[in-house]
Amino acid sequence: MEILNNLGLGLETAFTLTNLAYCLLGVFVGTAVGVLPGLGPVATIAMLLPVTFGLPPVSSLIMLSGIYYGAQYGGSTTAILVNLPGESSSVVTAIDGYQMARNGHAGKALATAALGSFFAGTVATILLALFAPPLADLALKFGPAEYFSLMVLGLVASVVLASGSLLNAIGMVLLGLLLGLAGTDVNSGVARYTFDLPELADGINFVIVAMGMFGIGEIVRNLEHDQTRNLVMKKVSGLMLSKDDFKRILAPVLRGTFLGSALGILPGGGAMLASFAAYSIEKKVSKNSAQFGKGAIEGVAAPESANNAGAQTSFIPMLTLGIPSNPVMALMIGAMIIQGIQPGPAVMTEQPALFWGLIASMWIGNFFLVVLNLPLIGLWVKMIMVPYHRLYPAILMFCAIGVFSLNSSQFDIYLMALFGLFGYACAKLNCEPAPMLLGFIIGPMMEEYLRRAMILSKSDPMVFVQRPISAVMLAMAALALFVVLSPAMQKKREEAFHEE
Repeated sequence: MEILNNLGLGLETAFTLTNLAYCLLGVFVGTAVGVLPGLGPVATIAMLLPVTFGLPPVSSLIMLSGIYYGAQYGGSTTAILVNLPGESSSVVTAIDGYQMARNGHAGKALATAALGSFFAGTVATILLALFAPPLADLALKFGPAEYFSLMVLGLVASVVLASGSLLNAIGMVLLGLLLGLAGTDVNSGVARYTFDLPELADGINFVIVAMGMFGIGEIVRNLEHDQTRNLVMKKVSGLMLSKDDFKRILAPVLRGTFLGSALGILPGGGAMLASFAAYSIEKKVSKNSAQFGKGAIEGVAAPESANNAGAQTSFIPMLTLGIPSNPVMALMIGAMIIQGIQPGPAVMTEQPALFWGLIASMWIGNFFLVVLNLPLIGLWVKMIMVPYHRLYPAILMFCAIGVFSLNSSQFDIYLMALFGLFGYACAKLNCEPAPMLLGFIIGPMMEEYLRRAMILSKSDPMVFVQRPISAVMLAMAALALFVVLSPAMQKKREEAFHEE
């Protein structure tokens, strides 16, 4: 009965006119962002963070969440119609979705993506509502040692699940940890890594890092590629699925939903890992495996269900433990901190309306996605054809205005530009920026919990292995590193990265 009361509180919060409007705005912007290659939810949320300063906490988080799972849906539209994934998690959808469009079945592919996404999002939200409370109760029993070990495990998992060179991933995490230490030490009052610049006395604002690495960096990288966007068809019809189509997509949607729900919780995994895994499994178990790559409807249903389920269950560790499982969740934690909310298990008890209102808004947002987006296919088709050279000046201007509004400081704009160039360099060197952002967000919290644990244990480092939960998490982190450091695994990582 308690969960029904909580969901009732959530629906009451989400169904206010203001929150419905922000939910609608979020999923609309998210879909647009997913449709336009070269943007993505991370860059968009980073750009919109300054806007959330003046919004109520619930409304701002509902809008930012809508952008995230809306982008997962929007990315499939571009992947199907022009073979150009708007989102990294839609790369797999393009394989069969584009072939379906070329065969004259674009409407069926888009309808499959919409229905699969809606079902997966709905189920994942139910799982979020069911599993978040017990996880939060468990987290309330955590002490500083357990939290420190949990964050170590989270960072190691982000390294293990990152693509490409393991050394690059570890280097990016360590760089993020170092950047997070810049500023004045709260305990001693000593300035660290400020290089005698007074503007760095309060540390580097994570909005500047996110906008630079994901906003400016992506713009510079995309300007290198003159992408041609040839539409298979300018008018999409035939959005209704037949009875046979429903039979074919039912099992793939179910498998994709539950696989995505499980993988979405993993740090560094989320929607992209879920979509790749779902497609690979479906190709092996499907009766129509010979059609994969030639326009199999199962090849659209499975990854689209998986990436939407993964996107929504990735909220579980963020809401219950205060640990981001991917860059978007790191930005969501930043948005909560901006609003004066300390992420973690206390959110459920201290801000129940916010916690359950956000969960309830996901059901509403998934409904909006289906009702709005299929009728608006014509609008998305026109947006796809907008040349990138007309988009990026507006994005640059918005980034600069957003960063300047933080502290009314030109220095912040220069710093954002510097991180933008660094983000571009990372892309050229095949270094993923996501582990760095996770290290940047988690670093200060890790330091705080490390100091608390050492103070409470009277500087005895054995406290981390003497407490059972802490010892288990450190053992899991060590095991993950041991496995991934094996020569066979390193070779497999490199091969997978080059295939992508």
